[in-house]
Amino acid sequence: MASPISYVEIGAGDARAVGAFFAELFGWSFHPMGTDGGGWFQAGSIKAGLHGGETAPRIDLFFQVPNLAAAVERVRALGGQVDGEIAEEPGFGKFAQCHAPGGLSFGLHQPEASSAASTR
Repeated sequence: MASPISYVEIGAGDARAVGAFFAELFGWSFHPMGTDGGGWFQAGSIKAGLHGGETAPRIDLFFQVPNLAAAVERVRALGGQVDGEIAEEPGFGKFAQCHAPGGLSFGLHQPEASSAASTR
């Protein structure tokens, strides 16, 4: 399964501070959402989401897949784990947070049909 990185999620303790840091460091444009300092960056051809409140800050990579349900089943069949159910966000598509054997965190992402066509 060829799966390019399609999204990056940044989980920070203080979203405002980390957002200002990455905007300044990389020159990324920030698009705020909500009131907690979270939102997303346009980082080249990839979006990078940012949320706060993490006690263990991290960056997760989301790999694009053509069929999320099938990819989730494959993760489980190979001994990985999937957190909760498949989630969906309008304008973004479907996604699932996963863990490889040993606990390494990563995500799977199936863009909405219109989003997938624009990334080709």
